[in-house]
Amino acid sequence: MSGDANRIETEKPIDGYAEELRVLEAVLFAAKEPVPVKTLAEHLPPEKQEDAGDILKMLQLRYEGHGIALVCRDGAWAFRTAPDIAGKLRIEREVPKKLSRAAMETLAIIAYHQPVTRAEIENIRGVSTGRGTLDILMEIGWVKPGRRRQVPGRPLTWLTTSQFLDHFDLAGLDELPGVEEMKEAGLLDSRAAIDTLPQSDMFADRDEDEEDDNPVDAEEEENA
Repeated sequence: MSGDANRIETEKPIDGYAEELRVLEAVLFAAKEPVPVKTLAEHLPPEKQEDAGDILKMLQLRYEGHGIALVCRDGAWAFRTAPDIAGKLRIEREVPKKLSRAAMETLAIIAYHQPVTRAEIENIRGVSTGRGTLDILMEIGWVKPGRRRQVPGRPLTWLTTSQFLDHFDLAGLDELPGVEEMKEAGLLDSRAAIDTLPQSDMFADRDEDEEDDNPVDAEEEENA
């Protein structure tokens, strides 16, 4: 993805914002994760907090053409390796542990149908989803609990995180590959997902109320 895709021109002159540029640059340099604009604005003088967005765009322009770039991820900002040289820094090595097919399918369903409950995920996949699958995705930092549905049983919903966007180099969910591409890759069920959920299951979310099946057993059943 080109860095130009996330850059928005600003009409405000850089003169008069030298100190603010340095402050936001320092905050972003020290941050481990993308930082929301609201949080960054808190480091500026009260009279210049409303200009945080424009100051960030100035800083983004300043780093254009450098080895690192300032990028925006769903309203949060971070320094990242410039896209055109990222490949030269990549060192490929075998990773002993990888996500299971069940975890990848669950992640894809959450990404495309969020906010989605566990019962809806199971309906789409056609197999029970063990607690371990969601725990792994949470541990990685790619999914998080959302609001509970305001229906009987108040089932918990699931959402993707800014870390998910950052890992896959997406500025927002609108940059996800097309649904048809995901179906062809076997990561999405061709059925009408949530709309086909039986009425008796719409309010259920066993994540909260029942002991989960062993995720390994669930995967074995799926592959049987």
